Amino acid sequence: MNERDRLTGPRDKLRAHVEAITGPGPIPRFEEALTHSSYGNETGIPDNQRLEFLGDAVLGLCVSELLGAARADADEGLLTRMRSALVNAEALASWARRVEVGATLAFGRGAALGSERDQTNVLADAAEALVAAVYEARGLDAARALVRDIVSDRLDKVDVLGVRDPKSELQERVQARGMPAPTYRVVGIRGAPHDQVFLVEVLLNEDALAQGEGRSKRQAEHAAARSALDLLERGEALP
Repeated sequence: MNERDRLTGPRDKLRAHVEAITGPGPIPRFEEALTHSSYGNETGIPDNQRLEFLGDAVLGLCVSELLGAARADADEGLLTRMRSALVNAEALASWARRVEVGATLAFGRGAALGSERDQTNVLADAAEALVAAVYEARGLDAARALVRDIVSDRLDKVDVLGVRDPKSELQERVQARGMPAPTYRVVGIRGAPHDQVFLVEVLLNEDALAQGEGRSKRQAEHAAARSALDLLERGEALP
């Protein structure tokens, strides 16, 4: 059995899943969306890289619309983090594994023998390419329906996924100002060995910015980062 014949059953199953969401009808570039570059290089058949490029943009638009409608209270920063949580490679690959995209992918002889079929980036690229193929064939409404299915498992968890810990938030804020990442150091420990409290300060350019306490170094670092974020919110100058 050649590669194309082997893929017929899995692709028919995936097409049925997509059509159940987007409606019946031809998707001219469906097989192209499921063609890895290794197969394209061997056969000259177009691979999914150009579709993946378009699909990335369509996916971002559709998820932005979903979040904008669902979270009218969220600011731009939170919406951006939520979108990233929904469209990152791991999230897309999770959907691709759920609908068995890996079994539908055409690989070149060398790649087909390896682990590429379950690689996160390969599956994520195929998911984006499928979004583009549906968009081209059926328009934006069909793409929206497919994107909703892709993000459905994570959409109800997006509030948690979109909230960064204070250390990550502080690092992003200071690096956006062209400054190096903050560092942390323990400056004090008090209490009995079984009941210790750590005092940690956060440093920018070796200058202490804020301090925090916690029952562990990690908790104290988070407290210090929150204190530093409070300073930034009040508009106080960085060192």
